[in-house]
Amino acid sequence: MPEAPHWRFQKIIKPMFDLPREHLLLRGRVLTCDGDERIEDGIVELQDGKIAAVGPASDFGTRQFEACQTGGTILPGLFNSHAHLAWDGIHDLAHQSIYDPPEISAYKCAGNMLLSLRAGITTVRDLGMHNTNLFAKQAVEQGIFPGPRVLACGAAIVQTGGHTYWACREASGADEMRRAVREQVRGGADLIKIMASHDLNEFTDDELAAVIDETHRNGLPITAHATFDSVIKRVAEFGVDCIEHGGDMTDETIELIARKNIPIVTTFAPLVMQSRPELARKYNVPEWKIEERQRAVASGARFAGLVKAAQAGITIGFGTDCGSPVVQHDVVAPEMAFMIKLGVKKDAYDALRSATSVAAKISRLDSKLGYLKPGYLADVIVVDGQPDYHIEDIARVKMTFVGGRLLFGSLPRLS
Repeated sequence: MPEAPHWRFQKIIKPMFDLPREHLLLRGRVLTCDGDERIEDGIVELQDGKIAAVGPASDFGTRQFEACQTGGTILPGLFNSHAHLAWDGIHDLAHQSIYDPPEISAYKCAGNMLLSLRAGITTVRDLGMHNTNLFAKQAVEQGIFPGPRVLACGAAIVQTGGHTYWACREASGADEMRRAVREQVRGGADLIKIMASHDLNEFTDDELAAVIDETHRNGLPITAHATFDSVIKRVAEFGVDCIEHGGDMTDETIELIARKNIPIVTTFAPLVMQSRPELARKYNVPEWKIEERQRAVASGARFAGLVKAAQAGITIGFGTDCGSPVVQHDVVAPEMAFMIKLGVKKDAYDALRSATSVAAKISRLDSKLGYLKPGYLADVIVVDGQPDYHIEDIARVKMTFVGGRLLFGSLPRLS
């Protein structure tokens, strides 16, 4: 593995937010996110930052009477696998990227991490706005700020003048691509992201091969912004590990990514939210764009390739592209509802798994996150309602635990 970022060598005497990891028994409906497993009257025991036990309340004997009656559904904390913490979900992306000073970007990250926790998101896979996500990650891990776990790409890598160059690390030529990867690795990146397309394919073959090889040489996964068939096929052939957004795909391309077991993180929320006139107008979305979004959402033709990909068994993960206008960092239910409506997820529980067990697997963390299982890290949320039957209930988060620490909500009194 590469050398750790410099901040990991700092001695932290005491975290600024040294929150307790309480020993708790939470009682309610339990969704383990292992298949369709439900425990209608269950208990999840949290101890020392991990899940100590999970099962029916009857298995806990007299200890069941010690449990906190949550009055809700208990499930693993959610992953947002496509997020941008430094964008506020309100204003123009280019304007923020060019004119926000680093200090303001840091405050936006902090505010958006709080919104994420309130929405039950315990892991944010941040795919870039400059390299602010690396500092958000450091702040959380050093206890400077109480936020969700952050998986950071650093700055997304783009060809010089390429798509969203104003928010990325520009590079030209194979050697410069390797340098760009190494810079993100030096900063502590967990993955690398490339902007492989806008209206056209981007990167030369040599550049694309170099950026992928250098990422893998450093032991990291690489994901690609890829939104139409030829670019999706191209990045799959060259060896990326994940595709962001996705789009139209031929049967040949679908067969290729299925054979190579490459997941897709869909991001429907910007289209869905910007298609709602009463909401979009509050964010100064122009009328022509609202009408365009409405047509896209109504027809479904734009999403046919993703539906076919899901039907072919390709892994589909949950991401909202939050930070985009009208998509703030607490928007969860609309994305999941649209996944179900389209058919990329068969039902509400399937949609929940796309943000828990499936998302953990995409990020190679499924041995310790994404399920309610003994020994797993205690990233746990409590929701008022039954989100496995009524997906809109996922917006009613009562408590959010990260590593056994209560970072949102309050504990009910003991029964």
